[in-house]
Amino acid sequence: MAVLHPLPPFDELTYYPISRWIRATRGDDTIVDSRRAVLVWEPGKRVPIYAFPAEDVALGSADEVESLGVRHIDDPDLAGYVTVAWDALEHWYEEDEEVFVHPRDPFVRVDALRSTRHVQVERDGHLLAKSDSPILVFETGLPMRYYLPESDVDASVLGDSDLQTGCPYKGLASYRDVVLDGRRHPNLFWYYPAPFSEVAEVEGHLAPYSERVDLIVDGKLQERPAGPLGRQAEQRKRAA
Repeated sequence: MAVLHPLPPFDELTYYPISRWIRATRGDDTIVDSRRAVLVWEPGKRVPIYAFPAEDVALGSADEVESLGVRHIDDPDLAGYVTVAWDALEHWYEEDEEVFVHPRDPFVRVDALRSTRHVQVERDGHLLAKSDSPILVFETGLPMRYYLPESDVDASVLGDSDLQTGCPYKGLASYRDVVLDGRRHPNLFWYYPAPFSEVAEVEGHLAPYSERVDLIVDGKLQERPAGPLGRQAEQRKRAA
């Protein structure tokens, strides 16, 4: 019987050595400086964290250790390795490139592909967008997303939003509300003002939040994302 390719979360502690130079700073101090990092997926967690040999982390007093959220990994294969709370430090780097939100998973791929699918976006029977030139973004473990040229979205229904989130693969996202018949639907579209080079094509495009709108693609109404993929997308957005 065929087996579906496994995706996190895993039932057991899982790790993967990486050859990247990892550094993290707080103020003017470099707290982490390691060329021996591993990525660790803790049981039940979907995204990896870094772990380092303890000597690669500048550990000071007990209070400083607590403020960094330092934890020793209780596993013989990773004896002597520790993790540091992501938010305890201000900037994280792989080589000289800053990393946002969480470490990048080397088994996650993100592809932005131009398409001629016909896409309509509706909410409560109102047409919000219509496009024959979407960019489709495929990200491992997440629902496919449709990014539509800004000119193909009805600007008259869009409202400002203060929400911003981050993605380690695509960049920092901003959002637009939708106002219909006096009712405000927050954050129904998002966009990347300055996307990372891997998905540079999505600049100037807006993506509808597929879980909260009706998508008609090539004349067929799409099911709203549900199950593990939909929940993972929601969790990532809340965590970002």
